[in-house]
Amino acid sequence: MSQHYRIQFPPDNSEQLQQDEVFFTLVEDNHATRLRFHDYAEIYRRPGLYEQLFYERLRCNSPEKVAELLQGALDTVREPISELRVIDLGAGNGMMGEVLKRNGVARLVGVDLIPEARDAAYRDRSTVYDDYYVEDLTELALQTETELREWRFDCLTCVAALGFGDIPPRAFFNAMKLVRTDGWLAFNIKVSFLDHAEQTGFSKLVRELIFSKYLDIYHLELYRHRLSMEGTQLFYYGLVGRMTDSIPDDFLEQHGID
Repeated sequence: MSQHYRIQFPPDNSEQLQQDEVFFTLVEDNHATRLRFHDYAEIYRRPGLYEQLFYERLRCNSPEKVAELLQGALDTVREPISELRVIDLGAGNGMMGEVLKRNGVARLVGVDLIPEARDAAYRDRSTVYDDYYVEDLTELALQTETELREWRFDCLTCVAALGFGDIPPRAFFNAMKLVRTDGWLAFNIKVSFLDHAEQTGFSKLVRELIFSKYLDIYHLELYRHRLSMEGTQLFYYGLVGRMTDSIPDDFLEQHGID
């Protein structure tokens, strides 16, 4: 049984913070530690803290929702999920992977930037991933790229890891390039990332992909991602699409995406 942690949310002004600046206080042995929601390494080191914070307290629903949308797209074209070979980008401690494994995917490989994520996934969900790479996909070594290509991925998933600097556009793009030409993309993004006023690299990448000839959209659904600390609903888009052509290597440069 995972430890139950004493978590304190700030009493006021947290609504003034950006989503990637929000913090909480963790009390352990009468010692208080202030952690940002995005201090993943520290959170993953503590068994069950991620789940208690995001899934119990804040009611995160994204792994289930994105997996549901992916299953719906596969049902549309009458393809079984049991044949899907998935690369799970920003895999963390395996929350999305656990849902995919339960749904019966054929192969599942996790990728994350920090070793604490892999350690937590192997500690808490030891049977979920066929392999798990700690890699920076913006600078992928040729040997590692060769190994990843040998998995012959036909689906990329990425949940709750895009758009705050956790995964740069180049890393997401390079992950897409590891998926076969007619493979699937299933991910979620903050609502504002589809707004043309938003000029971050990732929001530009998603918009350009949606309107390009390289991706057919099967599902684009607005849903409640989780609650804020004040109990406000935070909405994301869940997106599932199928690649229709090989994306040019210079796609990011063509569209001025950093």
